[in-house]
Amino acid sequence: MTSSIEGITLRDSLRWRSWNGVVADVWHVHCAAGARGSYISRDARLFVALEREEGHTQLQLSAHGADIAACAPVHMSYVPADMPLWSRVETAGELRHLDLHFDVPALEARIGEDLDGERLATPRLGFMDPRIHALAGMIARECLEPEGHHDLYGDGLVLALFIDLLQLGRSAAAKRTPLSERQLRRVTSFIEDNSLRNIRLEELAALTDLSQSYFSHAFKASTGVPPSQWHMQARMRRVQRMLAEVDLPLREIALAAGFADQAHFTRVFRRFCGETPAAWRRARRA
Repeated sequence: MTSSIEGITLRDSLRWRSWNGVVADVWHVHCAAGARGSYISRDARLFVALEREEGHTQLQLSAHGADIAACAPVHMSYVPADMPLWSRVETAGELRHLDLHFDVPALEARIGEDLDGERLATPRLGFMDPRIHALAGMIARECLEPEGHHDLYGDGLVLALFIDLLQLGRSAAAKRTPLSERQLRRVTSFIEDNSLRNIRLEELAALTDLSQSYFSHAFKASTGVPPSQWHMQARMRRVQRMLAEVDLPLREIALAAGFADQAHFTRVFRRFCGETPAAWRRARRA
């Protein structure tokens, strides 16, 4: 993103994280009265005010030569890719905000469908959505806390926010061509061998010489579940073997299995297996 600002001073160092398809930045700035800026990004982005002093901001977009202007509370604004934005702050004050930059092709591959181009190209200035704001707050905490959760936690948050932002619902499932037996065997073997680490979608797609979007559709057509769910099921099977066969504390098993801590491990295990790791281990060993 390129920008030009005047009267805006950075209070703290920039904090940021990246997940599959999204980069998140947290900024803490002081805006002088009359502060202004101009911005343009190659990616679609969402601005979310996390903490702010009351006030309104003049916002102006230029969409294909036609200006769109608004004077709105500093809540959140969605700006399409390559669309210039100008802003002017009326009153001085502190502002902490989150910027989310969306890699649309990567997100399309994760969601498994082509997104509505018109919806992606429609700006929204100065709006408020409590669900999106709550998700943005959790994403910001992942940026601010050096020892955050497992990457899958942040991946889930940013994907949920993006789905809410674009108001994506269930679409009619199109008939998809499944993977060949050889492709499926190669992918599932790779997942089994690497189940205790994060596996990127592009790694799996590369094994089949397919695009990420096509691979996602074909894998689900073959197995009935998306690649991420198959991966987590494989991880849980490996963890169950560790619980049954290895005398390691739960905390060490959690770290070996790629979880941020034992609490995160317990939550995920219970969701997939119906009970806590400790209860599962006691029942099998009894």
